[in-house]
Amino acid sequence: MAGGEGDRDWFLSQDQGSGPAPVAAPASAGSAPAAPGPAPSRAPHPSAAAPTPAVPRPASEQGPPLRARYRRILAFAARVLVQTWWFELVLPRIGLARVAERSRERRMRVLAQRFHALAVELGGLMIKVGQFMSSRLDVLPPEITDELAGLQDEVPAVPFDQIRALAEAELGVPLARAFAWFDDTPLAAASLGQAHRARLSALDAADAGFADVVVKVQRPGIDEVVATDLAALRRVAGWLRRIRFIADRVNAPALVEEFAQTSLEEIDYLHEASAAVRFAENFAADPRVDAPLVALERTTRRVLTLSDVTAIKINDTDALRAAGIDPAEVAHVFAEVMFDQLFTHGYVHADPHPGNIFITPHQAGSAGMPGASAGSAAGAEPAAGAGDHPAWRLTFIDFGMMAEVPEGIRRGLRTLFIAAASRDGKGMVAAAQEIGVLMPSAENRELERALTALFARFGGMGFAELRDVDPREFQGFAVEFGDTMRSLPVQLPEGLLLLIRAVSLTSGMCSGLDPQFNIWESIEPYATRLLADESGNLVQDVARQALANAATLWRLPKRIDDIITRVDEGSVTFDTSRLERRLDHIDGLVRRAVSGVLFAALLIGGAIVLTPNPVLGTVLMSVSVLPLLHTLFAGLFRRGPR
Repeated sequence: MAGGEGDRDWFLSQDQGSGPAPVAAPASAGSAPAAPGPAPSRAPHPSAAAPTPAVPRPASEQGPPLRARYRRILAFAARVLVQTWWFELVLPRIGLARVAERSRERRMRVLAQRFHALAVELGGLMIKVGQFMSSRLDVLPPEITDELAGLQDEVPAVPFDQIRALAEAELGVPLARAFAWFDDTPLAAASLGQAHRARLSALDAADAGFADVVVKVQRPGIDEVVATDLAALRRVAGWLRRIRFIADRVNAPALVEEFAQTSLEEIDYLHEASAAVRFAENFAADPRVDAPLVALERTTRRVLTLSDVTAIKINDTDALRAAGIDPAEVAHVFAEVMFDQLFTHGYVHADPHPGNIFITPHQAGSAGMPGASAGSAAGAEPAAGAGDHPAWRLTFIDFGMMAEVPEGIRRGLRTLFIAAASRDGKGMVAAAQEIGVLMPSAENRELERALTALFARFGGMGFAELRDVDPREFQGFAVEFGDTMRSLPVQLPEGLLLLIRAVSLTSGMCSGLDPQFNIWESIEPYATRLLADESGNLVQDVARQALANAATLWRLPKRIDDIITRVDEGSVTFDTSRLERRLDHIDGLVRRAVSGVLFAALLIGGAIVLTPNPVLGTVLMSVSVLPLLHTLFAGLFRRGPR
């Protein structure tokens, strides 16, 4: 099968309707021309876009056909599950736990290397899967996350004739009419799309306020590839949900749906255009930050046209020094801007790697130059607290992965901050529940003890003291905390994980620019302001709690009298569900112990009578396999709600 419409129908039938479906492809080619000036290019309107005919999937697409692709992903997952079952369940049950323990690190590393090779070969969404797993420090061991951290989203470019066909079908006009010039050599190629330099036509340039652009075009057929990969991942998640020791620790279907939502947003260029506009508006008054403008008339779901803001890469220290820019100053300003996104705007660029950030030196009279959107307009007021502004600006690109900090996470982080400062394990658990970290099967008491033990090391230290802590001690803390997280049924929400990713990349980038960089110096002013802002709320919380306690004391005598009355009437009931589950577990252990004894009896009896009566001995030894299987495998899979 060549991977056409038949493949599409087949893999969609495997998805069983779970999770969000791919979004239909709108286009803006038929919309009315934008008004003159740069303002109209800031805000794409997805609701006004009209659907365009589907672009046929080219027969020359890289990689195997869709059905074979689906089967390869499932086959790889099945092999991993069988290996895990054998080493983590079977060997410990027959007294060979040390064998599994000794080989675990090597097995995890080999597994990650094999997935790395599979992802590079298949491309498509599998590279994104590897990058997603490399950030799941809460559920995966470091041997896997470290190996997958180096997975780069770099693939061979799509032939230009296929890119031209898709772009023209999306825009509704030939490229020669849509652009004055279009470079057929890609600027960059990734698993989901590739970018080309171009120049707007004179009329479009006059409307938009800029001429030089970068055009991102999706890889032809990527919608079908993404749907295939998500269908396979959802099937694997269904398998994992039925394995008790995994389901108690990881909500695999929820993980897949988080990843699916992020992936579907990333292939929707209208979503990225809206994110770019929102980011630019957040920093419109900050001369330290810049972002590209959107050419609305040349943007659809599969084609994104942005002003060309290419400049010096943030990690090119030689070019920075040649331009008279101090890399250490860049590190500190970059950290300030990233924490501004987190603490001030609640909207964070979650993929700030060196390829997505440029340093643009200011030029004489460049305050209002075309193509600069955030904080570079003429007459823009400086951002509050920005201080003396550098002679350059940070230019962010690629807004496909953004992290929004919802109010629930903000409240939870505030609660966690206060609980950690007071070494309150119970308060930390309450904060974890508010953030959404705890799974339903989590044992709160065990988690309270674990968090108290981990945070007690730093709970009473201020930021000035934290700056002087040996980084190796922080690294040891991170390893210990990661081990605890993986041993307990906890799972970080996608939004919080993207924030952790952004902060981690920021710290690594700044350390590379300035070896003396200390991230606590950048965090301290924001933390101080946060505590000052929340002090009034904290006093109100204490007052409300005092009133609630007084009301409880007032009602206490009546409630005691009610309980005594119910006891006298015999209407008191007790929840024994946990006791029943424990008894059921003990019953299962007893049954397996009986099966083990029966296995030994049959095996030994068969061996004894094998010489005088070979037939009977063989039968007894063969039948002994049945109780052995029951002993080894009973209880591995769920038998319905418990």
